[in-house]
Amino acid sequence: MTIMNAPQFRIATYNLQKCVGLDLRRRPGRSLGVINALGADLVVLQEVDKRLPPRPAALPHDMLEEDGWQVLPFGQPGGSLGWHGNAMLLRGNTRIRATAHLELPGLEPRGAIRADLDTPIGPLRVIGLHLGLVRRYRLLQLSAINRALNVLDPMPTVFAGDFNDWGSGMALDAAVKRVRFLPGHASFPAPRPVAALDRIALSPDLRALASGVHRLRPARIASDHLPVWADLACA
Repeated sequence: MTIMNAPQFRIATYNLQKCVGLDLRRRPGRSLGVINALGADLVVLQEVDKRLPPRPAALPHDMLEEDGWQVLPFGQPGGSLGWHGNAMLLRGNTRIRATAHLELPGLEPRGAIRADLDTPIGPLRVIGLHLGLVRRYRLLQLSAINRALNVLDPMPTVFAGDFNDWGSGMALDAAVKRVRFLPGHASFPAPRPVAALDRIALSPDLRALASGVHRLRPARIASDHLPVWADLACA
């Protein structure tokens, strides 16, 4: 039974493609408009930085802060917004307990990020990630995240990001037993999505009141991925 007016927390994940749209134009303001339209309390981002060293932010810090977003401290020297392109933006009445970088194995340089938060629905651990293109390495990367979490005190946990998995998600569920994936929403490619590459997964002490994919303009042209969101509550 849903309790009326119970606290909830909206989380979203979005691969920005470095703010370069399908029109081949880099327009950070357009990407920020899509982010704002999600109505999220926390947004997990991928591909937030430009490709070449020192990998400056494709979505400038000052633009985000002027718009009321708090950029979590994952960036590196040189002005990057995140770690291996992964970042998180926070808005509203939430306190940051801790943040960390997670190194991931694989042929491609990959990493994940972790934020432990005090939110309106209680303590929440969020893992933001962008997994590799090769299935074997994706599973190794999820195993590395599991090992990193095993040494921490338990918390309600969310995985969110671009999993690069074109399947049904069964392999992902098997690889990460601490969370279960929400039903996939086709998010790629943005103009005519057929694959649920962008996913959100929850530990058993959390539930999704609703979830979906954001299809409204200019999301269909701002990136090759559409954003995915979920409204969370305590189980």
